[in-house]
Amino acid sequence: MKTKFSRLLAATLCCAPFTAHAEEARTANSAISPVYPVSSNGDGAVTNGYSISRWAEDWRGMADKSKRDDPLDRLKFLPLDADGDIYLTLSGELRLRVNQTTNPNLREAEAQRQDISRVVAGADLHVGPHLRFYGELAHAGIGGRNIGTPATSMRNGLVAQQYFAEASGQIAGLDVGVRYGRQEFVDGPNLLTSQRDNNTVHYTLNGVRAWVRGKALRADVFDLRPTAYGEDGIGDDRSDPERRFSGVTLGYAVPKAFLGDSKIFVDPFLWRRQNGVGTWGGRIGPATRWYGGVHVYGDAGPVQVDWTVNHQWGEFIDQKIDAWQVLLAQSYRLGSAKAAPRIGFSADYASGGGGYGDGKLRDAYSPFGNNIYFSYQLYLTPSNIRAIAPTFSFSPLKNVKVNAEYRFAWRDSVTDAVYRANGQPFAGTQNGRARKIAELARLQAVWTISPRVSFTGRYEHLEAGPALTDAGYRSSDFLAGWLSLRF
Repeated sequence: MKTKFSRLLAATLCCAPFTAHAEEARTANSAISPVYPVSSNGDGAVTNGYSISRWAEDWRGMADKSKRDDPLDRLKFLPLDADGDIYLTLSGELRLRVNQTTNPNLREAEAQRQDISRVVAGADLHVGPHLRFYGELAHAGIGGRNIGTPATSMRNGLVAQQYFAEASGQIAGLDVGVRYGRQEFVDGPNLLTSQRDNNTVHYTLNGVRAWVRGKALRADVFDLRPTAYGEDGIGDDRSDPERRFSGVTLGYAVPKAFLGDSKIFVDPFLWRRQNGVGTWGGRIGPATRWYGGVHVYGDAGPVQVDWTVNHQWGEFIDQKIDAWQVLLAQSYRLGSAKAAPRIGFSADYASGGGGYGDGKLRDAYSPFGNNIYFSYQLYLTPSNIRAIAPTFSFSPLKNVKVNAEYRFAWRDSVTDAVYRANGQPFAGTQNGRARKIAELARLQAVWTISPRVSFTGRYEHLEAGPALTDAGYRSSDFLAGWLSLRF
């Protein structure tokens, strides 16, 4: 007799074929993309037609009936007028996940199990070629054992996750646009800005974003406030009055011939983050932090790079801020095929010091970056850290990708704390003087069953170093798996 899981998987697969027609339709945006390369215009990556930010998807190809493979394809282009100039795209996601963590919070304790569910439904209304309205609702559920008090990004009855209006067009051969409302923002290095897909409810902001894009240059300006989620209905979510994120990001597409058929992008940025309730060293007060830096990323033949350098300055209460981040990831493809194995390493530096003392505040801080980059368990972040990790990725089977790494992490300043992904310190670590934080063995496997269906598994072992153990913290193991169904 089939299990509930096998019945669900079989039912999903029968509705999610992946044919040449579907691939052509789902990547139709490449034929109708803006002048600036879509992959680097600040809206996020699109793979097989899908993106983490669902509004970044372009399904106009589904207007051609011959490119539809099943009834769900019909939902991607629903014309509302005779000419198809006004149309609706519907989207959705169901994610079923289980996390198992030993010694939760790195304290000796009974293991934690989290049973997590995500349900998202979105609608993208296009009114002619220049105007669109997007809305998205989400539900976050969590149960299990020893779950404590879940954050509102993990348990939420109903969230208006995104809703915005967007106008776009061309002026003098340049693509221009403006978006206003609640939205995800990923126009920056992944370690600084991210939707935080690891959470059940995405990280979103409220305000305005505008852009202009040419063939090789672009500029993006924004003024946004984070969403402060309640945990019940959509009426208790609001724009956070204490926090504000604004600035400008520029982009330059380096000519392909510069390094021999390369795709390299250079994105300088100048941002400002204001926080009326900033927290360092147990003190709470106003903080204004500026970010000036550059993000270089792309590939040149078999070499792939993602490099970020930024200086941070400003003021926290009466302390001057003077911090740096140098975040370097690179890999080399061992073969000519796109799916060939890759070897590489990441080397990351985020300054520390001053969080628990006088003088300048040298603790670096990411506005809302990818919170699992250093630890799947969310136990490390790019503040007061030096880290290096050899990496290896390969595809043992078709449509299966495995990433492995072994990370070493140390404190930059031994007179400051070890910080978690949420920016909070591990209490007591500021009193020790050991430098080594931890060693982490990490493994992730993603099985792309179809463009709509995927299964992900993760494992991490964190071997606590003396910077943690001297303050009473312990080692921990983490195991997670989840099934994602999208349309």
